[in-house]
This record gives sequence, C-alpha cells and structure tokens, in this order.
Amino acid sequence: MDKVEIETQSGKCPSYVFRPASGGPWPAVLVFMDGIGIRPAMLAIGERLAKNGYFAVMPDLFWRAGPYEPMDPKAIFSDPEKRKVLMEKYFAVATPANVMSDTRAFLDWIAAQPDAKPGGVGTTGYCMGGLMSLSAAGTYPDRVVAAASYHGGRLATDAPDSPHRLAPKMKARVYVAGATEDASFSPRRASTTASRRTPPSTAGCSPTRRSTTRRRASVIGRRCSRCSTKSSAAPEARVARRLHSDRACSEPSSTT
Repeated sequence: MDKVEIETQSGKCPSYVFRPASGGPWPAVLVFMDGIGIRPAMLAIGERLAKNGYFAVMPDLFWRAGPYEPMDPKAIFSDPEKRKVLMEKYFAVATPANVMSDTRAFLDWIAAQPDAKPGGVGTTGYCMGGLMSLSAAGTYPDRVVAAASYHGGRLATDAPDSPHRLAPKMKARVYVAGATEDASFSPRRASTTASRRTPPSTAGCSPTRRSTTRRRASVIGRRCSRCSTKSSAAPEARVARRLHSDRACSEPSSTT
C-alpha cells in the first residue's frame, strides 16, 4: 500500500493505492470509503481488491476536515457526542457535490498511472461510499463502467442530489445490495432506485434480485446468469470482476 496526495480543485486529498504483487497494468477500481473514515477495516478492502488483481485507489473523503485518528464504529454509535462530531465536522464536508468534484481528479489521476489499465474504471462503496459509487456512475457515465453499492445509505430520497435521479444517465453495470432490515434502504426505496435504472442492453443478462445467507440482499441492475456461479468470497472483488469491463461474461471471477 502507498499513500499519495491527489490534487483536486479544492486542495490535496490523501489517498491510498493498492497494487497486485506482480504483473500489470491492472483494471482500476475507485473505492469510496464509508462514513467512519479511513481505518484498518477500510484499508483491508483495498488490500483484498489488490490480491484479486485490481489497481485500487481509496481517497480519504473527509480530507477537508483535516487529519484525524482512526475512528471506532462502536464508540461512534454508542456516544451521541461523538456521533454529533462525526456528522457536523466530517459528514458536513463529504457532501455528494464535494466528493463528485473531487472524483474528476481521482479519475484523472488513475488515468495517468501506468499501473492502471486504460479504459473505464469500476467503483465500489459501503454505506456512504455506496451513495458515492452510484453518484460517480451517474456523474461520469463515460468513465465508470461498473458501480457497486453495499448497504448504501440515502440512495433514493427527495434530495436533489439523490443518486437515483442520476440512474437514467448511468452507462455502467450496477450492483446494489441492501439488507431487508435496513431502514435506510427500505423496499420502497429499492423499488424507486430500480425503477429509475435503464440498463444498457447486454446479451445474456437480465435484471434480478437474489438472497444471500442469513440476511437477504437486493441486487438491482444487470447480472449475467453465466457469471453468477463463478463468484468467490470477496463481494467487492467479485462484483468488480463480474461487472468491470466486457470481461464480465467471459472470465471466471475469484463487506465491510
């Protein structure tokens, strides 16, 4: 793992870069962190993607708030004062508008790297990152070829920047997974998100919903039945491999 600073319109964004051990160039994946910030659990996702053959870039979306120590999710959610600081200091600067502005710089930086395979980029994210992943697919439809959202929050709301409003612009293959007991992604919101999606025509693929072990996940978008049986235990790597570029239906594939 390497730490770099990516120059955006508003300043330098600390970012983490993960490369496979050998070979290259590799297909690129832009990883949007969740709402607890950069910490070992997030960095492990970047490492996992690299081990599965991807050039992964994970920007610190809280960079405008200044440096911070790794946050403890249990402490954040059990302490109202700490949660208040998270929302008022960190979430306040990681708005979709700010992050999408930065994403142009992230994509430009990736395109300039010799280790990144030329062409489209995949995006993935959990919780807040899921929102940003889908927003990126709609904001930069000619550059994002695959977008995954796990337990994404605020995917279909009345807000003008709700990512479901961008769905008609998306050209990427999209994977949206949400637990059935997730209050932030209710069946109504899932239906709203799906109804706004107009996926590209792809031979052998059709929109599906499926169940996972223990808690069901809704899958919205286009999945190929030929690919579904070739998945591995790493969801973010599996989706990147299944949905990233036109290799999706031809190669075997290997949450926070």
